[in-house]
Amino acid sequence: MVHMHGRDTKKPQCPVGERRCEHIDALNALRRELEELAELVLTDPLTRLFNYRHFSQALEQERERTHRNGQPTALIMLDLDRFKEVNDVWGHEVGNQVLRHVAEQMLTLLRKIDIPCRYGGEEFALILPGTPLPRAINAAERLRAAIEASPVMVEGKPLFVTASMGVSVFQRNSHFSAEAFVKQVDCLLYEAKARGRNRVAHPDLESMKPKGQVGIEEKAALYGVD
Repeated sequence: MVHMHGRDTKKPQCPVGERRCEHIDALNALRRELEELAELVLTDPLTRLFNYRHFSQALEQERERTHRNGQPTALIMLDLDRFKEVNDVWGHEVGNQVLRHVAEQMLTLLRKIDIPCRYGGEEFALILPGTPLPRAINAAERLRAAIEASPVMVEGKPLFVTASMGVSVFQRNSHFSAEAFVKQVDCLLYEAKARGRNRVAHPDLESMKPKGQVGIEEKAALYGVD
């Protein structure tokens, strides 16, 4: 009598030295599909920036990181000026071209650790980890100037667009929620709109200075001195 001591659970293996293996090929194909699906869940299909879902998750993570290590998290809210006119005059396809163009400017000018997101419509949200307010303002001004100076070519003619931005930072001693932080920066964005568009609005830098004597390292961290 033959006694069976359990089922044969050995996985299929490819012969040593074989250049191709259907099992490995299938696993690699599955891995690629999972990576593509993960990207689709977290990115905006038009601009290839992160989407609102990822923005919400990332902002919470960076707020927690700020509470742990003390490094400020900056947030830029950006809205394209008079974008409805672009769609009305040129059509939605040109409007989409403008959105893609602005997204490319962000990817070119921002650091790899920064998190550019499409917040909705023609509004974007940019999370800058470990960034004090002066450096965040400088980053926003560079991006604003680049958008203004880089027209989109439509039928051989330049279409100029501008952007308004609000900028603020979340610090270790900040205790408001992520929603309140976004609302604060969004209010600054609309302040920039009200003051004439194509500008960056932010809190008073003097109000961000710590009280008392400040050392060289602290000054560098707070005011962006390299």
